[in-house]
Amino acid sequence: MATDKLGAHISTSGGTPNAPARAKAVGGTAMQIFTKQANQWRERAIDDVERDAFRAAMAETELVETCAHDSYLINLASPKPDLRQKSIESFVAELKRCDALGLNYLVSHPGNYMDDRDSGIARNAEAIGIGLEQAPGNVMLLMETTAGTGTVIGWNFEELASLLAQVPAAYQHRMGVCLDTCHVYAAGYDLVNDYDGVIAKFDDILGLHRLKMMHLNDSKNGLGTKKDRHELIAEGALGEGPFRRIMTDDRLKDIAKVIETPKGDEPDVMDRKMLERLRSYAV
Repeated sequence: MATDKLGAHISTSGGTPNAPARAKAVGGTAMQIFTKQANQWRERAIDDVERDAFRAAMAETELVETCAHDSYLINLASPKPDLRQKSIESFVAELKRCDALGLNYLVSHPGNYMDDRDSGIARNAEAIGIGLEQAPGNVMLLMETTAGTGTVIGWNFEELASLLAQVPAAYQHRMGVCLDTCHVYAAGYDLVNDYDGVIAKFDDILGLHRLKMMHLNDSKNGLGTKKDRHELIAEGALGEGPFRRIMTDDRLKDIAKVIETPKGDEPDVMDRKMLERLRSYAV
């Protein structure tokens, strides 16, 4: 039996209203998109025409959970005033686009501290508060677990918990976590040999109530390598086992799950194949 919240990162080529039909075509009941070019600073607003077209397209699907992933350029933890301010402005614009489209979540990578880790976490949390204040609404912000490359924040659960705890109390209800299987494995959490231990540690430190989405990706690299390289489901270092456990874990049955696996020459075909593979584990 298929999970009711399973999907893929979907292209918005030609405009965001094209994405829901693409998600439906691969069998998605969940969807992640970019609301703008992820590697450009140029911002844009969602006008009424785009908003209405997107929501009408959504109504023609079985999508029940939707999210955007914010720009890769954003660094809310930066010690550089100009970059941090630019990041906050981009972050606010992203939240407003998500709200206009009616998306459930915005997935965001914690920033790079660049100088001092604790100071970076504090800057990151403060900037999140500023952003949520300037972009009111129901969109939840999900901080994504990271692989631990360079000076990135959030590669261990304690660090992510510290970041969440420092977000102003007024916005705690809009905060959650997105767990990426590739990232946590690369960071040193052994989902292959200690799946239950990893989930228990997450629950102890962050709380499963915070977990609102999972990125299901296999890893091209091994345990603790700190390398963020995604692989097809069950064809990398993680293998089939952890994904079979995730798809049959009652604690995770209501959590939205999205793949960000390589798409090859035929993205729709590959995404459909990966989703069918995951659903076969849930039977």
